[in-house]
Amino acid sequence: MRLTLTRRGAGLDPSTVLDAGIAVAGIALTAIAAWAPSGNGPAAAGPPWLRAVFPLLVGAPLVMRRRAPLLMWAVIWAGVSLQAFVTGYQPQGPGLVFALFVGSYSLAAHSSLHRALAGLAIMAPGAAVYLHASSTGGESLIVHDIVGGQVAGASLFFIGEILALWLAGLFVRARRQAAALAARNTALQRQAEQAAAAERARIARELHDIVSHHLTVVVLQAAGARARGRPAEGTLEKIEHSGRQALTEMRRLLAVLREPPGEPALTPQPGIGELGTLADNVQAAGVPVRLVVDGDHAALPAAVNVSAYRIVQEALTNVLKHAGPAHAEVAVGCAAGAVTIEVTDDGAGIATTGAQAGGRGLAGMRERVTVFGGELLAGPRPGGGFTVRARLPLGGGTS
Repeated sequence: MRLTLTRRGAGLDPSTVLDAGIAVAGIALTAIAAWAPSGNGPAAAGPPWLRAVFPLLVGAPLVMRRRAPLLMWAVIWAGVSLQAFVTGYQPQGPGLVFALFVGSYSLAAHSSLHRALAGLAIMAPGAAVYLHASSTGGESLIVHDIVGGQVAGASLFFIGEILALWLAGLFVRARRQAAALAARNTALQRQAEQAAAAERARIARELHDIVSHHLTVVVLQAAGARARGRPAEGTLEKIEHSGRQALTEMRRLLAVLREPPGEPALTPQPGIGELGTLADNVQAAGVPVRLVVDGDHAALPAAVNVSAYRIVQEALTNVLKHAGPAHAEVAVGCAAGAVTIEVTDDGAGIATTGAQAGGRGLAGMRERVTVFGGELLAGPRPGGGFTVRARLPLGGGTS
């Protein structure tokens, strides 16, 4: 039993406990002012039932200052207006000062802006009743309880103080929102950096496989030529070509930050030739795809071939995730100097498909394009949908 009670106590929200304490303080201070005797009887005017209800109307709503600040504010001013209307005298006492000051600050600090402004509209008739009660013979709240002397316009000054606390709460809310936005941007930036690092690791593993393949071919061809005793001219050309390819891919590999979770495996990588299968899979998932491949992709460098496939794969994945009901078109051009890729859709999904700060899709595409010194453009289409365009130079890359 003790263990259960301890766990329940540990699970209490500190803010809830604080608000409950503030509400109890408001009730107690208001009740003391209402019932404590003065020179001519109780300090507060009005029948006993009103003096019993008034502390609850003014102090108890403070428990809702975070969860329902506008309702809290409305109930407090309803209590103030009721007391002033029934008695013709202003409510008095530090409890009322405490409740109105805390309530005004909480209204602006824990509400949206339009609700905070609505609170001012709710306050207007209550303040008018309060000021009218002041002019009918009741002592001013500020004069009686705080200043202690006769000061002209003290009631108006008190209303001004309430507005000042409202502005302070508005300022605190703005600062809190700015801090939350900065924290969110930092988290999104960190997520984007992690996505880029993960994609660089993936690219590095793919390039590792490609380089290993080329070097394996060189070793096997050289071993075969040595076994025959005299290498043929065609064999030497193949060895030279494979060696140059391996050096090119190795330069790219060294330019990529590689943090693999384990040793890379020599697995076959997909290329442009497998885009037809990819399009069929996406179409089976619910998005019709029209695929057009121009040019000869058989002689492309392996790294370019793999990256072109991955870019199309990621773009179509984004269409599946974000575009909703849509059709997609994929156009891949294989020219002498570069491979061009264009993926478009006519969906009505999020306009920033994959392009948010924390999105992994475009972050990965940019990493792949950067390796080859290429270009990537992505954004919403004027007539709806989204477009991804990439260009991978065949002779570029980071060296």
